[in-house]
Amino acid sequence: MITPDNWRKSSYSGGGEGNACVEIADRRTHIAVRDTKAPTRTTLSITTAAFAAFVNALKTAEDHPG
Repeated sequence: MITPDNWRKSSYSGGGEGNACVEIADRRTHIAVRDTKAPTRTTLSITTAAFAAFVNALKTAEDHPG
């Protein structure tokens, strides 16, 4: 089980209460992802390697839009 203190919000959460985003929890072998507005619902589990590739792809797309 993932405890609430393990969850982190995106740095792109925006203003206000910052609840219009996702949160992640690092669980060594995988990353759990949940909707900030519905934290008690089911989480998405992604391998650490796949999540790292996803984040790197986002960074590359941000650096080279279009």
